[in-house]
Amino acid sequence: MPAIAQVEPITTARVLSGPFDYRLPDELRDGAVAVGSMLVVPFGRRQVLGVVVGLAERSAIATEKLLAPSRALELGVPAEMVGLAEWVAAEYCSTLARALGLVLPPGASRRLGGRRRRVAAPLRHLTVGTRRPHPPALTSDQGAALRAITGELGARRAARRLLHGVTGSGKTEVYLRAAAVALEQGRGVIVLVPEIALTAQIVGRFIERFGDTVAVLHSRLRPGERYAEWRRLRGGEARVCVGPRSAVFAPIEQPGLIIVDEEHDGSYKHEGDPRYDAREVAAERARRSGALLLLGSATPRPESVHRLPRSLLPRRVDGRPLPTIRVLDMRGEAHGLHPLTAQALADVRAARGKAIVLLNRRGWSNFLSCRSCGRVWSCPQCDVALVLHRAGGYLACHHCGHREPVPARCAGCSSTSIARHGAGTERLEHELSGVLDDGGFPVFRLDADTAVAGAGLRSRRHALPNGAGPRALEVLAAAEDRGAAALLRSFQEAHCGVLVGTQMVAKGHDFPDVALGVVLDADATLRFPDFRAEERTFALIAQLAGRAGRGATGRVLVQTIAPEARSIRHASRHDSDGFLAGELQRRRALLYPPFSHLIRIVCSAEGEPETAQARARAAAGAVRSGLPERSRGEGTGVLGPAALFRLRGRERQVLLLKAVERRAAVAAVGRAVARAAAAREHRGVHFAVDVDPQ
Repeated sequence: MPAIAQVEPITTARVLSGPFDYRLPDELRDGAVAVGSMLVVPFGRRQVLGVVVGLAERSAIATEKLLAPSRALELGVPAEMVGLAEWVAAEYCSTLARALGLVLPPGASRRLGGRRRRVAAPLRHLTVGTRRPHPPALTSDQGAALRAITGELGARRAARRLLHGVTGSGKTEVYLRAAAVALEQGRGVIVLVPEIALTAQIVGRFIERFGDTVAVLHSRLRPGERYAEWRRLRGGEARVCVGPRSAVFAPIEQPGLIIVDEEHDGSYKHEGDPRYDAREVAAERARRSGALLLLGSATPRPESVHRLPRSLLPRRVDGRPLPTIRVLDMRGEAHGLHPLTAQALADVRAARGKAIVLLNRRGWSNFLSCRSCGRVWSCPQCDVALVLHRAGGYLACHHCGHREPVPARCAGCSSTSIARHGAGTERLEHELSGVLDDGGFPVFRLDADTAVAGAGLRSRRHALPNGAGPRALEVLAAAEDRGAAALLRSFQEAHCGVLVGTQMVAKGHDFPDVALGVVLDADATLRFPDFRAEERTFALIAQLAGRAGRGATGRVLVQTIAPEARSIRHASRHDSDGFLAGELQRRRALLYPPFSHLIRIVCSAEGEPETAQARARAAAGAVRSGLPERSRGEGTGVLGPAALFRLRGRERQVLLLKAVERRAAVAAVGRAVARAAAAREHRGVHFAVDVDPQ
C-alpha cells in the first residue's frame, strides 16, 4: 500500500514548485487517500489545503523526516480533473496549484477549520425568452445536423463539430436533442454559455426538458448554492451542467457531450492566472473522455471554420427571412442619431412595438476636458481618461475602479468651463427617454453599471468604496447577474419599449416581438489595434441583427463613419461565408491564427518605466534562446518589448511571440517565465502569460 502522498499545496506563489511528499499515517492508508483527495497539510508555519496528485511507496527523503497531513477533508476532486488541471498548468504557463484551484469544490480553501456547510435551498431561476411547452418538430436542416451529431455520439470517441446556424435557426433545439442522446447513453452533458445571466433562456430550456438532473454552476452563485450544485454533480444526482466558462470544470463523470454556445464570444477566455480558454479546455476534456465537443454560433470564429467539420443551419425555423440591414453613413452628421434612425424609433413607438439599440460604450461621456487650459481628467493609477457617470455623480476608471466626484471647476486654472466629450449608454438612455417615453413606452438600459433587483431598485458599483475587497465585489457581481436577468424579463414582459445597452444586448436573447435593431458607432471596434477587429465588428452587427424579426418582419440600422469596411459590408448582406473566406485569406497572408499561435507576455513593475523595460528585454532574450530553430522562420519570433499604458500604478511592457509550432513555443515561454520569477533580480516584477490572447 502507498505510504507517501505527493501533495500540491494550494498557494499562489509561482516560485513554489511542488508537489511535496507527505507521510501517510495509518488512518489515511488502505484507500482512504487517493489522487484528488484534499488534505490539510503543514506547510512552513501554516496549515494549508493540498491536493493529492500522486501516491508512492517511498520518497527520496527519509520517511522519519517527512511530515504527515493533519487530516483529510470530506470530498475531493475526481482523479481525471487532477490530470486536466496538470494540462491547464502546462498549456497556459501557470502553476499546478493555480490550475487545481479551478477544479476544487467551491469554498474549499476556506474549509480548513473542518466546519460542515449548511444545505442551501434549491436554486430558483428567472426564465427569459420564449417558452416551448412541447418539443417542436425539426426542420430538414436541423434533422441533418442532428443525424451527424448522433452518429458521432454513437461512435463514443473524441470528436469536434461546429454547428453554424443563422440566428433563429434552432441551434438550441439541436443541443437539447443531442443532450438527450448522451443521457440515454448514460453519459453526462456540459453546456457552456457566454454569460449565465444574459442567456437565462437556455438554462430554462434545459430545465424544462430535463428537470432536476440539470445543475447550474458559476462563480456568482451564493457560496452555499454553488457548493450544493457542485455536490449534486459530484454525486451523480445531476447529469447536465449549464454555466459560463468555469462550468467546463464541472465534476461530471463520463461526460459524453460538451456544448459551447455562442462559441465566438471572447468571454470564454479567463482573465486571471491561468488565462485559460474554456473552448480549448473543453476540447481537451472531450479528448480525454471520448466525448463530442459541439460548438455553435451564427458568427463562428475563423479558427473554428478552418479546423472543424460543419453542420449548417442556413434558415430560420419559422421560415421568416433575416431582417434587412441598412448601413447609414454618419460622415457629416452633426447628431448622434441619423434622421432615419430617429424616424424608425418614432415609428416603433407609434406602432407600440419593441426595439433594441446597441452602443458598445457605457457611461455618460467618454472624458472631460477644460476648455480654458485643455486639461483632461485622467486616472491617477492608469494612463487612461476617466469616464463620466452622471447619475452617480462621479468619474470612473473602467480599468482599476478608481472614482472621484464630478468636478465643478478645473483644479489647474479654476475655470468652470468644462466640456463633456462623446456619449455612452447612460446618456443615450436619458436622451431616448426624453424623446420616446410618453408614459407608456419605457426605455430599459442593460450594461455593466445597471442591475435591477426589483421595480426601480438599482445596484451600482459606485456604492462601494475605492479598494473594496474581492468578497464585496463578488456579492455585487451576483446582484448584477440576477439584476440583468430581471431586467431582461421586464423587457420581455413589457407590451412595448426600447432596450438600450452595450454588447450584452446582442447575446443570444430570444424576443419574438423585436421589430427594430440599431447599432450606433458600429465601426468603434475597428479602431482597436487587434487582428480580430474585423471579426468582432462583423459578429457584433450580425448578432444584434439576429435579435430582430423573430416573430414578425424586422429591420436593422447600422450607423457608421466607415460604411465601406469589409466587415460592415458583409454583415449588411448576412454574408457569413464571404466574410470568413476573406478573413482566412488575410490571416494566411499575415500568418495570424489559425495559421500560427500567439503568446503574450506582460511584464509589470512599480517605479520607473525602465525597470519593466529591462526585465522584459531579459525575458525576450530567454524566450528567443529557448525556441527551436524551426520556430524562428520568417514572420515568426518574439516581437517587442513595447510599452503598454500604466495600469493600477504599475508600468508595463509587452512581448508577443508568434510561432507555428504551439507546443515548442508554450514550453519555451513556460521555462523562461519560471526562471524569471525565481531570479532575485526580478523581485517585485510580475510576469503574466496569455496563450492565445483575445
